Amino acid sequence: MAQPQVSAKKQQGEEVIAFSSHKCARLTNWVELQQQYTSYKNNLQQLAERIGNVEQETEEHKLVLETLKPLPESRKCFRMINGVLVERTVKDVLPALQTNSDGLKKVLDELVKQYKRQQEEMEKWKKKNNVQVVQQ
Repeated sequence: MAQPQVSAKKQQGEEVIAFSSHKCARLTNWVELQQQYTSYKNNLQQLAERIGNVEQETEEHKLVLETLKPLPESRKCFRMINGVLVERTVKDVLPALQTNSDGLKKVLDELVKQYKRQQEEMEKWKKKNNVQVVQQ
């Protein structure tokens, strides 16, 4: 006996998921599963964007630190604080930049862990609900 399959036409750029089990034969279940899948994908996309932003900010901090370290501590430099450009010395700025850089690295590590957890959760959900992604 063949299992019923539920699928849908995809619009350009969208992914469609197909379900092949008796549990998912009803349209309401299909809609709920489609919404849950979309939610997982959106959450992963948001996390990926946040990771990209933090990575970029971390790289900027790294470049500034590499630029300032060889300079004399008494040399003046400028730093943007809450949208205001303030004059400081390299000696004043380096510790704050290093602290910020370390904090960004911790945030990045946590975001990557969150992304992996979310991805694993989605894979478990797909297996549990017998969901297959159909890409055309």
